[in-house]
Amino acid sequence: MNKHTISDLGILASISIGFGMATAGSDGGLHLHGIPLFAACGLLAFSIQWLAFIPAFIFQTERYFDLLGSLTYIGLALVALLYSTQDTGAILVASMVIIWATRLGSFLFKRVIRDGHDARFVRIKPDFLRFFMTWSLQGLWVLVTFSAGLAALTSGRAWPLDVFVGAGCLLWLSGFIIEVVADRQKSDFRKDPANKDRFIQHGIWAWSRHPNYFGEILLWSGIALASLPMLQGWQYLTLISPVFVFVLLTRISGVSMLEARANKKWGHHEDYKNYCAKTPMLVLKPPSREE
Repeated sequence: MNKHTISDLGILASISIGFGMATAGSDGGLHLHGIPLFAACGLLAFSIQWLAFIPAFIFQTERYFDLLGSLTYIGLALVALLYSTQDTGAILVASMVIIWATRLGSFLFKRVIRDGHDARFVRIKPDFLRFFMTWSLQGLWVLVTFSAGLAALTSGRAWPLDVFVGAGCLLWLSGFIIEVVADRQKSDFRKDPANKDRFIQHGIWAWSRHPNYFGEILLWSGIALASLPMLQGWQYLTLISPVFVFVLLTRISGVSMLEARANKKWGHHEDYKNYCAKTPMLVLKPPSREE
């Protein structure tokens, strides 16, 4: 199967899955001028990516890719909150998404500006279909990841503070803190010239080889938990959100890509082998005193 066929299938899969998620998430939800609000938000998510793709391809730049993804989350959260009941639960869930997207988007944007490029896109940018597929997949990523929270926000039902919202907020906060700490520690590590071509293995990185991704999975699980009581019918399919995040970060990108790159770079070093042997790949585990 050649690259263009894979790109065609990726684009088709993104649109098809997005359509299916829009249909499920709209079940019993609010309508705006006869159009399901959830579906309208899904269309907006894809439209933003496709419009951004045009200048990105013309000028061959990926600098705004992650930033546009984060801004899309923020835009959808604000639109959904505007038409929601604006109860405590709705405000909290929308705020959690906006806070996360603002922090991560600014962090990733600063990183790509500092580095000058994103290595993931070096071979993809010149290929129209592959680059377009990447932007389409980002539209799907936003929609599916935010699907549970978005379905709850656009349900039109009252959303008071309850045990699910409370537990979900605590889970989100735990994941958010883990992600922020992990990113900060790794950034500080890389700023030190003495650490050039070395790998980080202290701080929270002594508890997990990919703590930032573990935090990401936790916080989206928290949003799904907080949204659970608001769902009905086909909307329960949106609870795939944290599962999607887990699969994406551990099997498709994220962990799998970084592990392969690290093994290629440090796999023959005994200290890296020892680090991998004693440190979990994802879930946090305090190092033993002997270590």
